[in-house]
Amino acid sequence: MPRLLRFLSAWLLACALSVAPAQAQGVSVALTPDGQQVLPGAIFTIDVTITAAGSPFNGFDAIIGYDPAALTLLPTAPTSLQQGSLMTSACGNTFHVFRQGAATDTVTCVLLCSGVSVTGPGQLYKLQFQASNTPQVTTVRLLPGLRFYDAGLYVNPLYSTDATIGIGMPVAVDEGSGAAGKTFALTITPNPTHRGAVLTLEADRPGLQKVGIFDVRGRPVHRFEEMVAAAGTRALKWDGADSAGHAVPPGVYFVTYEVAGRTVSSRITLIR
Repeated sequence: MPRLLRFLSAWLLACALSVAPAQAQGVSVALTPDGQQVLPGAIFTIDVTITAAGSPFNGFDAIIGYDPAALTLLPTAPTSLQQGSLMTSACGNTFHVFRQGAATDTVTCVLLCSGVSVTGPGQLYKLQFQASNTPQVTTVRLLPGLRFYDAGLYVNPLYSTDATIGIGMPVAVDEGSGAAGKTFALTITPNPTHRGAVLTLEADRPGLQKVGIFDVRGRPVHRFEEMVAAAGTRALKWDGADSAGHAVPPGVYFVTYEVAGRTVSSRITLIR
């Protein structure tokens, strides 16, 4: 019996040691490099990058915004070449749609291989821009409407970081602005909700804070007053109404919280 117990103990220990460490929850995504200096008129590339292993996903929607007076997007031919290696190496069959707009571009990409998902880190997408001839500092942003899915289910939460470009000018990038830290977070309670919810905002640095609520198409529903706040925690109350004070219909909405070029987004379900 003692020999059997020693065998079972050794077997259980081996099983415990063989278990892979748990991955972080959510998706951490950044525009990389997050800061770069380019010459006026230069052509350069920005990647949409998954910065760390997290929740698995097999599809995403993204809206990239920029100032057309400062930057011109140069699509590849075909545009399918803009898909990142993280997606194309996982599955040779993808559904990909790229729509170029005046100041925003929309991307949808889904892996069509059954049962295949990715976690990162890796290159999700790549975009080529040409800088204007006017020296200035400009920003490329991941706008509200950035969504990740796994087999049709929304992956939550989501962290994203923007990119700053200095055209003929140096840019200063915060060394700590790469991936969202544990103290940069958005919590919604209760969720689902019948009448409203409390949004708990956590920031690990001071700066201008922007909070907005959007519908599933990315259209603004309600924007809270922007304010410069110190690092720490504060709370906002949403009463389930739009900016005009009218009650919004039941459904799924998205809350975005932005501080110093980083954005966290979370879903809220309103039930009447």
